[in-house]
Amino acid sequence: QVQLVESGGGLVRPGDSLRLSCRPSGRTFSPYNNLAWFRQAPGKEREFVAAIRRNGGHTYYADSVKGRFTISRDSAENTISLQMNTLKQNDTAVYYCAAGSQVLSSIRDGALYRTWGQGTQVTVSS
Repeated sequence: QVQLVESGGGLVRPGDSLRLSCRPSGRTFSPYNNLAWFRQAPGKEREFVAAIRRNGGHTYYADSVKGRFTISRDSAENTISLQMNTLKQNDTAVYYCAAGSQVLSSIRDGALYRTWGQGTQVTVSS
């Protein structure tokens, strides 16, 4: 089974930018077609942030991050990234990379992702 490793978290100020990356333990994310980022803030449930389809590259975002965050994959498909701009204090959370093969209509459903990374902490504080 593919394992995922996130990197790039840290402590930043409101308005700053940060870039998260996620790599598979093998050469690619195969066989998974849906690659996503979720986050979980203290005392809150895990929530969908963004996803990208490995075939076609279509992207999907939560309303709370649309226009500020960008999910992307590199040409060799061995890394996905989450570029986070204009960060806000309520973006503070542990961010998780996930991979799955569910149908498109369920791409925001965390319960259907098959493998997860260990998480990386993002703290936005003045």
